[in-house]
Amino acid sequence: MIIQGTETLTSLIHILSESLLTPVVILLVISIVIVILALGGMINEFISRKPISSGNLEDLIRRVSFSSDVSQLKNEINDSDLFDYQKEILLRIADNYDIGSDARKALASELISAHETKLIKKTNKTDILVRVGPILGLLGTLIPLGPGLAALGTGDISTLAQSLTIAFDTTVTGLTVGAVAYIVSKYKKQWYESELIDVETVAEAELEIINKW
Repeated sequence: MIIQGTETLTSLIHILSESLLTPVVILLVISIVIVILALGGMINEFISRKPISSGNLEDLIRRVSFSSDVSQLKNEINDSDLFDYQKEILLRIADNYDIGSDARKALASELISAHETKLIKKTNKTDILVRVGPILGLLGTLIPLGPGLAALGTGDISTLAQSLTIAFDTTVTGLTVGAVAYIVSKYKKQWYESELIDVETVAEAELEIINKW
């Protein structure tokens, strides 16, 4: 009785595991499409982006630090080589020059944190694929091996060869997805971190000069 129950459960698990192969393959195809699009987006962003140089950043900080009023401060920010979202943050800080220094500092911190969250969301998909890609590849490797080994026992070399082909293909695809997703996430995060540091640096100079007025 116990043996029969065990065989039933084993058969059920076998059916479930085999039924997972198609969803795994579909998810791998979707993943490779997503990661290719993400890689293309990263290359396009790399070509089009023109971050402010260290020399220009230093010059901007000096010009901001010697601004005599809000109008001049906003003009210096608008004329800089910063990205539009960086200018937007700094201009919103400047527009609130008339509130208390502590409130203004809290506002600056909140504006920067809010945009940091937006930038992090841009790498969410690739961050997930870094882990999910290899997992899907491993599942795609192990699932066909059951029927393949069973075919080997009966001398069915054709089925074994087909199973091994699926196993190797899914492994390669899963690892490729994970590797490319890791590269995309790593470089994008480096870019965004550098941009946020630039904003924080200029914001510090901005807050300092506003406090002196």
